[in-house]
Amino acid sequence: MNVEVPLNELPDEAEAYILSLPHGESGRRLEAMGLRPGKRIRKVYGMPFHGPITISLDGRQIAIGHGISAKIKVRPASKEENR
Repeated sequence: MNVEVPLNELPDEAEAYILSLPHGESGRRLEAMGLRPGKRIRKVYGMPFHGPITISLDGRQIAIGHGISAKIKVRPASKEENR
């Protein structure tokens, strides 16, 4: 199943693959931090009240603002991919 959701809507502790990043300067900053389409990430935690989203990528934790995380499109990893 190919479901595309914004990163901020992914449940906490869920794993996903990045499909697309925002265009412009914010997308370039995310790429500089290692986020790229095709990369597997885990959403560690989303702070309440539109606070930052924390993800795990390549053994590092990265905090991303709620507004930017809404522009990052991901595909949740399937149960088979989580094995």
